[in-house]
Amino acid sequence: MTLWKKLRFTLEAAALRLLAWGIPKLDRQGCVHLANAIGELGALLDRRGRAVALANVECAFGDSLSPAQRESIVRESYRNFVRAMVDLFWAPRVTSEHIRTHGYEAVKERAARENRGILYISLHAGNWEWANLGCGLAGLPSIAVAEHFANPAVAPVITRLREATGQEIIPQENSMLRMMRAVKRGGRAGFLCDLGVHPTQAATVIRIFGLEISASIIHAVLAERANALLVVLHTTPQSDGTCDVRAEVIEMPAGLSSREIAQRCWDHFEPRLRREPGLWMWPYKHFRYRPKNTTRGYPFYANESGAFEKLRKKEGVGKMTQDGRQVDNHPLHGL
Repeated sequence: MTLWKKLRFTLEAAALRLLAWGIPKLDRQGCVHLANAIGELGALLDRRGRAVALANVECAFGDSLSPAQRESIVRESYRNFVRAMVDLFWAPRVTSEHIRTHGYEAVKERAARENRGILYISLHAGNWEWANLGCGLAGLPSIAVAEHFANPAVAPVITRLREATGQEIIPQENSMLRMMRAVKRGGRAGFLCDLGVHPTQAATVIRIFGLEISASIIHAVLAERANALLVVLHTTPQSDGTCDVRAEVIEMPAGLSSREIAQRCWDHFEPRLRREPGLWMWPYKHFRYRPKNTTRGYPFYANESGAFEKLRKKEGVGKMTQDGRQVDNHPLHGL
């Protein structure tokens, strides 16, 4: 490690510890105002991320939105992202007065009745950090996989915050096996299912907003092999600094493939994102791979990939039936 990198890592960790000390001293309205201000500034200064976000929104919604509406969605997305981060640092003070949980009792009763473990799924939408904390407040904490940080000194700070209500954050090494064992034994695990992965990893192809992505298949495999009860978490941040977290079982007919399960999970979330698009993390490069010979517009950063085409072929994406229909059609594909 170079001297400069060592110094940078030290400063980053010190800055995070300062935030973890200072942000809990704010009241909830102070957190909201701070997040909104930083979010607006980020949308203004982050030219690269803003360009990605605008391209994503344009490709997802087409001509149904005006340029002004697309700009508004992107600015709201930045504010929402910063709100989720600020609220994470406020975790030491969070109580059931700040996170109102709904639907957990019904989920608990069904899991006990059917003798099944629970797999929570959510998106990087709304306040996903408080969705994690809400499970602990509802008395149904889970394990979740830690993200990889380039700076290892950052991880302990973030982990401590995410475990504030009884959650357990586990390392990525052997995480699939640990989650599988936990769910099979009637335990609970959590998974964010909207980030893309490389086609050569544990991936499948699903369509989101009508565009194909190389998506993680881990949650689908857990649901299929561990007979997990799939529970979606919807979060609704409120202007007063509180947040509603609603847990809801998503039904999966028997016999579905892992790819079909992954697609159905996304299809459950997409209608809400169409109604409230500002809640999602649009500056992320969701659509990294563009199918060959596609007639659908993809963002400027998307590229063709041989690995992606192999995955598409393996999964049967784009195959046509004798009457000219695509095998993977479903109700949202034409939207």
